[in-house]
Amino acid sequence: METKKVAFYTLGCKLNFSETSTIARGFKDEGFERIDFSEKADIYVINTCSVTENADKRFKTIVKQTQKVNPDAFVAAIGCYAQLKPEELADVDGVDLVLGATEKFKITDYLNDLTKNDFGEIHSCEIEEADFYVGSYSIGDRTRAFLKVQDGCDYKCTYCTIPLARGISRSDTMDNVLKNAKEISAQGIKEIVLTGVNIGDYGKGEFGNKKHEHTFLDLVTELDKVEGIERLRISSIEPNLLKNETIELVSKSRAFVPHFHVPLQSGSNDILKKMKRRYMRELYVDRVSKIKEVMPHACIGVDVIVGFPGETEEHFLETYNFLNELDISYLHVFTYSERDNTEAAEMDGAVPKNIRAKRSKMLRGLSVKKRRAFYEQQIGTECTVLFEGENKEGYIHGFTENYVKIRTPWNPELVNTLHKVKLVKIDEDGLVRLEFTEAIVA
Repeated sequence: METKKVAFYTLGCKLNFSETSTIARGFKDEGFERIDFSEKADIYVINTCSVTENADKRFKTIVKQTQKVNPDAFVAAIGCYAQLKPEELADVDGVDLVLGATEKFKITDYLNDLTKNDFGEIHSCEIEEADFYVGSYSIGDRTRAFLKVQDGCDYKCTYCTIPLARGISRSDTMDNVLKNAKEISAQGIKEIVLTGVNIGDYGKGEFGNKKHEHTFLDLVTELDKVEGIERLRISSIEPNLLKNETIELVSKSRAFVPHFHVPLQSGSNDILKKMKRRYMRELYVDRVSKIKEVMPHACIGVDVIVGFPGETEEHFLETYNFLNELDISYLHVFTYSERDNTEAAEMDGAVPKNIRAKRSKMLRGLSVKKRRAFYEQQIGTECTVLFEGENKEGYIHGFTENYVKIRTPWNPELVNTLHKVKLVKIDEDGLVRLEFTEAIVA
């Protein structure tokens, strides 16, 4: 019997990447061969995202691509958008199967018959049923691995569909996270990025209940002791859940790197209240100050949403000036888009699309300025770089522990190695050049 070929495409966040990778390993265990998405596969699996309008539109384009390569291929849609709008995805020409939040990890059970369907077949649960935890991590796709430690969210931010798409906050057990971390390390991967929907909430409902068996601080303390992992990076963490003890631990840590990504969403307290965020801007200033006090060289990334309903020009300028004065390193800018079944979609004061776009452009410009200033501060310093695996136009890229992106002429021997270097200058593309100061560290 001929081996069936499967290919995967992931939209959205690091958490989706970790889950795709785990689902792909499940296919391998069932005897499938994984190939690149551009190749001719028997099955294409698209892991969807519900955060932006753009991710919805891209889904249709990706399905069309599969039909061009192999019109007879079986196409399955899984993930957040598949949970929220299963009928919409099932109606897309070429889609055969749509699996919601609980079903996606059992996808191979639904593949007995790979004949194309006239209509997309839907298996999705009521989101209340998504109360169990499935651990996952990504390896093989990149130099670093994404390790999922938590899923779901109990927050009620008025713009967000994630609780509807992923259910309640629940966590992996400490033992399982440590086991997965050791498995990743055994593959020779040098860096692990901790990921989840709301990772600062780690410990909640480890076994489907609400008991806090362990806290996020317990988790990072134990992970720091795992031998063989050179680097650990915390992905996004809510400002109200980023405690001083965690910041202190990272500053003294063996493996955790001085890089934090802390969502802000708005620099206006009025808008933060409308968003039902769980902090005011004053707490955010306090978190940034604390990080910089114990790690002056730390990189701090910020999520911000522009064009939220009721955001006036004054509110926006409040956000712009707040971020301009804050000692941060870069921004991830999201243009607000209305999502069905959210409170914000019903609010008055919709901001015209052209104004949303203008504000977004202004903040993206500020991000470029901030990143440049942060890189300039790092010139002349010695640090460690982990090199990536891709040859991009004759260069190899990598990141320092504090997330400065560097490039140097391609050398295959550098792939997935850590080197001590000195940062010497910013090149014409805004990346940093280096001098090697020491042979391989790891």
